[in-house]
Amino acid sequence: MALAAVKMALIALAFALAFSSHSAHWAEARAFYVFGDSLVDSGNNNYLVTTARADTPPYGIDSASHAPTGRFSNGRNIPDIISEQMGSEPTLPYLSPELTGPKLLVGANFASAGIGILNDTGIQFLNIIRIYKQLQYFNQYQQRVRRLIGPVGTRELVNQALVLITLGGNDFVNNYYLVPYSARSRQFALPDYVRYLISEYYKILERLYELGARRVLVTGTGPLGCVPAEIAQRGRNGQCAQELQRAAALFNPQLVEMIKEVNRRIGSDVFVAVNAYQMHMDFITDPRQYGFVTSKVACCGQGPYNGIGLCTFLSNLCPNRDVYAFWDAFHPTERANRLVVQQILSGSMDYMHPMNLSTILELDAART
Repeated sequence: MALAAVKMALIALAFALAFSSHSAHWAEARAFYVFGDSLVDSGNNNYLVTTARADTPPYGIDSASHAPTGRFSNGRNIPDIISEQMGSEPTLPYLSPELTGPKLLVGANFASAGIGILNDTGIQFLNIIRIYKQLQYFNQYQQRVRRLIGPVGTRELVNQALVLITLGGNDFVNNYYLVPYSARSRQFALPDYVRYLISEYYKILERLYELGARRVLVTGTGPLGCVPAEIAQRGRNGQCAQELQRAAALFNPQLVEMIKEVNRRIGSDVFVAVNAYQMHMDFITDPRQYGFVTSKVACCGQGPYNGIGLCTFLSNLCPNRDVYAFWDAFHPTERANRLVVQQILSGSMDYMHPMNLSTILELDAART
């Protein structure tokens, strides 16, 4: 009997140690959640009936599989590179059937190409995951995680997670400026439209906070008029399209001020403004300094600047993606994305306000 009792005690101790180990892992793990559009979509649209997809070659040509992954890139996108820098595996698309069990604890990517701040942005793509649906999925995700680690563990996982949200560009490119005299451009003068977008974005950030997000990187728009598509269609003599640049110049400073206001109301630096505009303008203005041969011509495409239409297997394709700032008519190459993440990690206040990601990670590590 004594021997049996010892065996039972050892088994109980083994279970206790195993449970303690898993609990410590959950406490130490930093989940990563991603919301937004095609700049950060890691493949959700592959599971939808929509034209906003990156599921055919040559997309993904420089990925590990050399095959399309649903990312609008030749390889990795910004969330992938952030995960890599944090020493984590990439977050899976929320719609992926592989996102089950322990993989849920790594986080999830809810982003969907074509969406914007507004629900009518991207209506031409039909079936996409609009931002409020992404937030509903985030709530659903938490219910799934509760079944794994309980409500307390789930709350800790979400509160301690890093969140990235990228919205706004499509509200101009695929809404206000999509066609001449668009419904939104007839409804709003540009300054009024920007103020409307900011007020709607405020509600989105509020909802993210309600859902438990406590460290959120909020990217502004890039230089919208300087992507190959806009240079080809609206630019003059190869220059950036000024009206789109004006839109970005109005939107981004107001976004920063709105983020400051939200943080003041909360009483904590929950939301961090990412100056994506300047991060991109650095290598657009002086591409050779960053090792690019061009920042105007897309690697994959057709027409002027390879900026017309879609990137397909019939498109022109550059042999070396590392020397091109843009992969297709709208999206940066993996190498350009790496330059952006470098600034997210260690950029000055001109790029990251009120702090960069390295500072965030250090501060949060000191608290645990």
